[in-house]
Amino acid sequence: MDITQLVVQVVVAIVCAGVANILVPRRIPGKLFGLVMIGLLGVWVGQWGFALMRQRLGIAFPFLTWDIEGVLIIPAIIGSAIVLYLVTLFLKMGHFE
Repeated sequence: MDITQLVVQVVVAIVCAGVANILVPRRIPGKLFGLVMIGLLGVWVGQWGFALMRQRLGIAFPFLTWDIEGVLIIPAIIGSAIVLYLVTLFLKMGHFE
């Protein structure tokens, strides 16, 4: 992976985390740094989940394979929404103890 692929992956991760924030309206902890971390984790979770679905269940819809520089867009958005929800859930649970 060279520097341009990394920059594209970070930009796609930020956009996916922004879309996930629209889908799951929660306050992102850490502002821009939190947005990048949630986006990168979401890209990883989304691609892992898509690979698992394709391998185990044989699910491979054409719109799930749209990608930019190897980053699958729809699975990354779904993964970012899951990560955002879980992070904010755990932070909220920690405040009530």
